Amino acid sequence: MNALIGRARTIPTPEPRMSVAYTPVTLPMAGRTPLELRVTAPAEGEDLPIVLLSHGGGPSHYIPSKDGYAPLAQFWAERGLAVIQPTHGNSKVAGLPRDAPGAPFFWRERIAEMTTILDRLAEVEGQAKAVAGRLDHRRIAVAGHSFGGHTVGLLLGARLQGESFADPRIAAGVLLAAPGRGGKDLTADSAARFPFFDVDFATMTTRSLVVCGAEDDPHFTPRGPDWHADAFHDGAGAEALVTVQGVGHGLGGIAGLDAKETEVEAPDSLEVTRRLTLAWLRTVLGVDAEAWPAAIASLDGPAGALAQVRLAARA
Repeated sequence: MNALIGRARTIPTPEPRMSVAYTPVTLPMAGRTPLELRVTAPAEGEDLPIVLLSHGGGPSHYIPSKDGYAPLAQFWAERGLAVIQPTHGNSKVAGLPRDAPGAPFFWRERIAEMTTILDRLAEVEGQAKAVAGRLDHRRIAVAGHSFGGHTVGLLLGARLQGESFADPRIAAGVLLAAPGRGGKDLTADSAARFPFFDVDFATMTTRSLVVCGAEDDPHFTPRGPDWHADAFHDGAGAEALVTVQGVGHGLGGIAGLDAKETEVEAPDSLEVTRRLTLAWLRTVLGVDAEAWPAAIASLDGPAGALAQVRLAARA
């Protein structure tokens, strides 16, 4: 029971059930420190769909790591999904040395970390004993916030300077406040600092959901909040755009409660983000075909003031 939630409560979602968490789960990687993970999953149930959750690069010390994003990871896990969170190379607390190749952003290394998890799911299960043998390796989604959205976009098929990073093992993805088009869409300083933002979303063919904050005015570009929706407008596999009203980059608090990344602490907006993303994931991963349609229908009621959903014409 959360007394802070009002209108978002009208969006249907499963009742929470007991979950378990394992941390740190470690995977050795050649030429570097081991990759550290957190695994959060339902305590019971079989054939659990998997979501790899990629953190952003925010100002806090610990939120951009396996120890952040509990408001999303815990919510999803309590409602049937197994969530795996890496500590990426750009993490302040346990990332790679600042003088390592690819520093300070390590965008290629982030892709390698995600694919390493997919390559070695059996090793992950072997360290997380309570979930061993219970994960469905055929139903895998990825989700990422901010810089994590950039990582996810590439895994879903967006190309960077013609190079593809798409992984066919991934069935679907959620981009949360992700960067938009780079190059000429950026300020001159941002274009110079972030050449890896210059991606082509047209080749992003894997099923995807794009989530934006209506007040998320980025400093990378003069275009305004709609910049974060480029993956929806350009992505061949983009099915829907969720716009959460009254919040910015933190989407009401997905990175962490009372964290620096949560520029506006908005429990109802956080809840609508959690419920809508969960509904979409449950539908596209084959858990409940009616979860997403029912969530959309509920926005005709009080929750409609919190978020709007725009469906792609091709969806």
